[in-house]
Amino acid sequence: MALRLGVIQNRPQYLDTAANLKACFALMDKHQADLWVLPEFFASGYHFKTKAEARKCAETSDGPLVALLKAYAAKNDCAIVAGFPEKAGTKLYNSAVLAQGGKSRIYRKTHLFGGEKRFFTGGDTGFWTEKVKGVSIGVMVCFDWFFPESARTLALKGAQIIAHPSNLVLPWAPEGMKIRSLENRVFSATADRVGAERGLRFIGQSQVVAPNGELYFRLSREQEQAAVISIDAWTAKDKRVHPDCDLFADRRPRFYAR
Repeated sequence: MALRLGVIQNRPQYLDTAANLKACFALMDKHQADLWVLPEFFASGYHFKTKAEARKCAETSDGPLVALLKAYAAKNDCAIVAGFPEKAGTKLYNSAVLAQGGKSRIYRKTHLFGGEKRFFTGGDTGFWTEKVKGVSIGVMVCFDWFFPESARTLALKGAQIIAHPSNLVLPWAPEGMKIRSLENRVFSATADRVGAERGLRFIGQSQVVAPNGELYFRLSREQEQAAVISIDAWTAKDKRVHPDCDLFADRRPRFYAR
């Protein structure tokens, strides 16, 4: 089954949710996709100086931002994975929503990066998968990629595509995600932002990678862009790297414990 997989690479205006959402929708309106992946904190900006700043733009999992994403997804018969700062009671989470069919599900980032730990609580949702047009989708956020267990857990749960909203400031993820796709035989879609914000510069290079590690495309380091590619998601069901080598059948978990 062919699935049209798209990524958005934007340059958010700091704390201007309405303008950032409008800009992303404008990019998406120029293409047709079954699944869109948007960056981490795509509508808020990233580099908060205080918890008060982070809380100011944080929303609940059923707030206006998620409602607008669900509405766009329903109107355009697609699913959207997008990162946002989530507030839940007194806690803030670095979260991503999967919006489709008027419904949503939240993933909370497991592995916080750097200064995020000052404002956000480590995620408590665990890794999960959901079906999008019959294809199993898993979600991880940015620095989660650095921990091989993240992608492996999603793959073991049946993910055919890993949606990877990101705000990358270190150089390694674009190449590293080729390995994550190859070692798990899954597609990965990394959506990053571009530009500079309060002393941080983001690397762009949003991309889609195939289960054999092939780079389907990689966007620029500086430009706001959207790109869509049609993939055969079912190739991610085949975990063989050789006729006699199945990555999952050959696992020996009893030797992996500490």
